[in-house]
Amino acid sequence: MAATAATRRRGSLLRSISSSKVLLLMCLPAVAFFVVFNYAPLPGIWIAFTNFNYREGIFGSPFIGLRNFEFLIRSGQLWLLTRNTVLYNLAFIVIGNILQISLAIMLNEVRMKYFKKVSQTLMFLPYFISVVLIGVIAFNVLNYDTGALNALIKATGGDPIKIYSMAGIWPFIIVLVFLWQSTGYGSIVYFAAIMGIDKTLFEAAAIDGASAWQRIRYVILPSLKPTFVILLLFALGGIMSGNFGLFWNLIGNNAALYSTTDIIETSVYRMVVSQNNFTTSTAVGLYQSIFGFALVMLANWFVRRVNKDYALF
Repeated sequence: MAATAATRRRGSLLRSISSSKVLLLMCLPAVAFFVVFNYAPLPGIWIAFTNFNYREGIFGSPFIGLRNFEFLIRSGQLWLLTRNTVLYNLAFIVIGNILQISLAIMLNEVRMKYFKKVSQTLMFLPYFISVVLIGVIAFNVLNYDTGALNALIKATGGDPIKIYSMAGIWPFIIVLVFLWQSTGYGSIVYFAAIMGIDKTLFEAAAIDGASAWQRIRYVILPSLKPTFVILLLFALGGIMSGNFGLFWNLIGNNAALYSTTDIIETSVYRMVVSQNNFTTSTAVGLYQSIFGFALVMLANWFVRRVNKDYALF
C-alpha cells in the first residue's frame, strides 16, 4: 500500500510538472540567477572565520574562529556601520512610505485625466535617472570651487561653504536625493491598490455625505493597510542593505564624511578594492545577512501575532 501511494504521488507530481512546463520554463532564468549569485557563493562564508591567503585558498587558510568579528566590535567600526545603515534605511522606509501613500492619494483625487497622466510621467522620471548622473549633478551643484550653490552665495556677497567637509549635513542631502528619485515610482503600488478598492465603498461614503478627507481616512487608508504591511516586511528584509550606488556616487571615498555616511556596502567595497581585506569584509557581509534575516523573522512573527492575514508566511 505504501509503495502504491508513493507511486501515485510521483505520477501526480509528473503530471503537474508536465501541465505547468511552460510556467516552469519561464521561472528558469530567475532560478538560475539566484542559484548563481545567491547560493553558489555561500561556501565563501568560510572566509569570515579564517586568516585568508591566496596560496592556500578558502578552505586551506588557517581557521581563526570569531577573531574577525572581535576586531570589528572592538574597533567600533561595526557599530558605526550598523547605526548608519539602519538609520538611513529607517528614514527611507518611514518617510518614503508616507510620501508614496500621500502622492498616490493625491493622484487619485485629481479628476483631470490629462493632468494626472502628465503628473505621473514627471514623478516617475527621476527613478530612471542613473545614480552616476545624480552624483555628477550633485557635485556640480555642491562643490566648493565651481558649484552652482557657492556661485550663488558668492554673487550675493556671502562666503562659500565647504559642503563636502560638513559631515552633519549629508544625512539630509542623501535622504532628500533618495526620496526625490524613488517616491514617484514607489507610489505606483499604492495607486494600484487604491484603484483596486471596491467602488461601492466610495458610493456608500458619498451617499452618507462623507467629505474627501473622510473618504481618505475611513475608506482609502484602511484599505491600504495590507499593502503597507507587506511592503514594510519586504523593506525590513533589506534594512541592512544600503543603496550602494547612491551613496558611492554622492560621497565617493571621502574620509571626512565617514562618520555619518559610511554604510556596510561602501565599507565592504573599500576593504576589498583598496585593502584586499577579504576576511573582514566577508565577516561584515555575514553579519549583515544574519541581522537582516533575524529582523525579517521577528517582524513577520509580530505581524502574524497581530493579524496572520498580513504576514508573509
